[in-house]
Amino acid sequence: KSLTAKAIFRHNKPAFKIGACRAAQQGASFAANDSGMKGNASKQTVFVVDDEPMLLELASVIIQPLGYNVRTFRDPEAALKEFSTAKPDLVLTDYAMGRMTGMDLVRECRRINPAQKIILVSGTVDEHVYADAPAKPDKFLAKPYQLQELSDSIRQLIAA
Repeated sequence: KSLTAKAIFRHNKPAFKIGACRAAQQGASFAANDSGMKGNASKQTVFVVDDEPMLLELASVIIQPLGYNVRTFRDPEAALKEFSTAKPDLVLTDYAMGRMTGMDLVRECRRINPAQKIILVSGTVDEHVYADAPAKPDKFLAKPYQLQELSDSIRQLIAA
């Protein structure tokens, strides 16, 4: 599942692509937890769940400048363990992640909080994966998606 940033995120500004890729390749640490957020407790929290470290870092690069706390998780089970206490405003999850899929995470998040706002992203499946599921995400984004599409989706769901 190793994908390049260009294959995942399309953007009209090459400087962003180059900068984000360099930062991710150099192992830059973005807001993987709340500790670097200067104590602003009023910021809304977005959980990002993906088993690909580079995609977690890129998501942080995109979402944090929008003004949100970003918590990243490589393991959906780890995200679920913190879900009840952290009460994220939005969960952004990949579909294919090994033992637990994004749809498994959607189902468990909705069991705990039926009103939880969730975006499911995937480069391997489409919306049909949840057509018959009792718990559905609020939004589905196919990879590769536009940066503006992701940021607009996050803003709209959190504002709703």
